[in-house]
Amino acid sequence: MAFKNNESGFSFGQFSFGQYPGLSQDSNKDVTEDKVEDPSMGASVTSKDGKEETKLFRTSKCTVSKGEKRENLLFGGLMSTTFQSPWRNITWSQQAKEALMDMVRSFKPSVKSVSEARVLLLGPVGAGKSSFISSVQSVFSGRVLNRAMVGSSTFTSFTKKLQSFNIRYSREAATSSSGLVLCDVMGIGDGDITGLTLHDVQCIIKGHVPDGHRFNPEEPIGSETAGFIKKPSLKEQIHCVVFVIDASKLNSYPKGVSRAFQQLRDLISTLGVHQVALLTHVDEVCKETAQDVTQVYKSQIVQQLMVKAGALLGMAMSYIVPVKNYSSQLDLDEHTDILLLKAVDHILQYAGLYFQDNAEQNKFNLGL
Repeated sequence: MAFKNNESGFSFGQFSFGQYPGLSQDSNKDVTEDKVEDPSMGASVTSKDGKEETKLFRTSKCTVSKGEKRENLLFGGLMSTTFQSPWRNITWSQQAKEALMDMVRSFKPSVKSVSEARVLLLGPVGAGKSSFISSVQSVFSGRVLNRAMVGSSTFTSFTKKLQSFNIRYSREAATSSSGLVLCDVMGIGDGDITGLTLHDVQCIIKGHVPDGHRFNPEEPIGSETAGFIKKPSLKEQIHCVVFVIDASKLNSYPKGVSRAFQQLRDLISTLGVHQVALLTHVDEVCKETAQDVTQVYKSQIVQQLMVKAGALLGMAMSYIVPVKNYSSQLDLDEHTDILLLKAVDHILQYAGLYFQDNAEQNKFNLGL
């Protein structure tokens, strides 16, 4: 597939993205068209039978396949549509939540010399990396926590140093550590000066960077860096990389961010590390999902934004999962927990593949 420009926006495969994400056009299917009027958007001019007609609302078109149940609602300027059936299946029950939590608690790397999977989160400033870490920890703590310090700026990275967070859980009145460590770093920018550099990322993944290191673009990491690990072992390296993309900002990311992602993807691939992605803030782009998170996999908007995120990253949609982080909430929600746990399950699957790859490589090197 490739990008194509058209008068209404850009297209990728069968999906078209114009002024409003979530609006699609597919010439290969029979479609129905509906007009949605939003009186809050002010006056606009439309043409009817060759005549100009002034209206006190904006008229938008959305096309969907015939036979699909849909709801037309405007939410933050976006057309909200839902499919009758989910495009991914997920079980929203307490039993499913407990099963997912048990999976995380019981996870152990298949390589005996490593006790924890170290997962690095990368993404633009404000994408939700720290919020995701805090949200996952909240699920296992039974209450909303902000363990990873979260900032509110969309321009300056609140996180300045490498921080590792072991996901802990309570069992029999004691706190235990899981086999998952989530690593938080400063946000990437659209150039080396504005955020984390390729050199920084390479050093982190290879295990050279000590926990707590504060990044400074004017002082590249090297052997003279305090705490620099000259010969890192497998347990000090990164075993999976997670790209974090803000669904509400997908249409406003500068071109430099896309270039940065492609450079990172190429670099990380050469290091043999598997990569997945999270699409955050899905509740801010879809009204149904905001009202009921179980609608996330029925949302046409979320589905199409995931396709667009895949185009941005050069990644198949099967590697990407949507999440809703805890931000303003004070209490946990079972369905939000399940969506977060499914994301963790997704991440651990690819971390597990990394260890399998290394175990097979070690056998090859030993001639077994």
